[in-house]
Amino acid sequence: MVIKIVKKLVKLGVILAVVAISTLAYQLIRFQMSTIEISSDQQTFTIESGSNIKLIAHRLSHDKIINDPWLFILMTRIKGVETQIRAGEFRLEFGQTTAELLDTFIKGRSIQYSFTIIEGWTFRQMITGIGNQSVIVNTLKGKTNDEVMAALGYEGQHPEGLFFPDTYRFPKNTTDVDFLRRAYQLMQKHLKREWGNRESNLPIKTSYEALILASIVEKETGDASERPLIAGVFTQRLRINMRLQTDPTVIYGMGDNFDGDIRFRDLKRDTPYNTYLHKGLTPTPIALPGLDAIKAVLHPTNTKALFFVSKGDGTHKFSETLKEHNQAVIKYQLNGRKSKRKATSGQAQ
Repeated sequence: MVIKIVKKLVKLGVILAVVAISTLAYQLIRFQMSTIEISSDQQTFTIESGSNIKLIAHRLSHDKIINDPWLFILMTRIKGVETQIRAGEFRLEFGQTTAELLDTFIKGRSIQYSFTIIEGWTFRQMITGIGNQSVIVNTLKGKTNDEVMAALGYEGQHPEGLFFPDTYRFPKNTTDVDFLRRAYQLMQKHLKREWGNRESNLPIKTSYEALILASIVEKETGDASERPLIAGVFTQRLRINMRLQTDPTVIYGMGDNFDGDIRFRDLKRDTPYNTYLHKGLTPTPIALPGLDAIKAVLHPTNTKALFFVSKGDGTHKFSETLKEHNQAVIKYQLNGRKSKRKATSGQAQ
């Protein structure tokens, strides 16, 4: 009699277990197929770095996006993806099922923001621009150049020119360190490739010297099509050991003392960057050069020109002799009048 009762209880337990499992399976299927609840097409959900599945599920429930956090947790565990959910800011969509929401989290299809590093910016202009982005976590505010480079893992390097100008896409809460490291690595990638494809017999001996000259070409160029020719002029000057004599280097050396107007006396201001006083390249780049400027200095136009002067429309007049150059200065910068001041010999501008 006891054995029969036990058998009946076991049978009943099996039936109840099957019913419970079937009910749970049915609920889970319905849960996966159910659509999430959102208040507008602009609603977003942010998963912070380090969040575990329980925290994510309960936040989804708290925000009334899903109705059962435990079914969400169960769904991830059955699929074996509970540790594969990525951090980021995600845009929620009308009609999206719970299963589709989980797929979005797993594949990391987060909202992407963008920021453009402008060709010709200085390092400090770039740092200021990045610091003004509310979606980038600012950890470098107030740090010196040396401290910034140390934080990036490139201690001892001068930062000017080492970050590639481009438009970068990134998720919310990207740190400024991660952003800058990405721009640094991209510059190294481009510079290494272009240096390997350079013309032979250039007067620049290292890829860093190429970066320095490219930054000068970048700052001198109003018309992008002139970059190879301007690079050709500077290449010629370097070959014959002639000073580059270019205003942007003087301005960079003046730092905060530059008020927007370069004067004749500034050309005599002795800084390591004054190419009117010192031969050869500047100690470091003076700006962030773009890819076209880098290519220009590694493939300069073969020219006999040693001088150029701004025509006032973004382009330049190029000359082979100082006499031709002085005539161009009178025409384009002095409105046809001769200057009472003696022209600076070999002036690139």
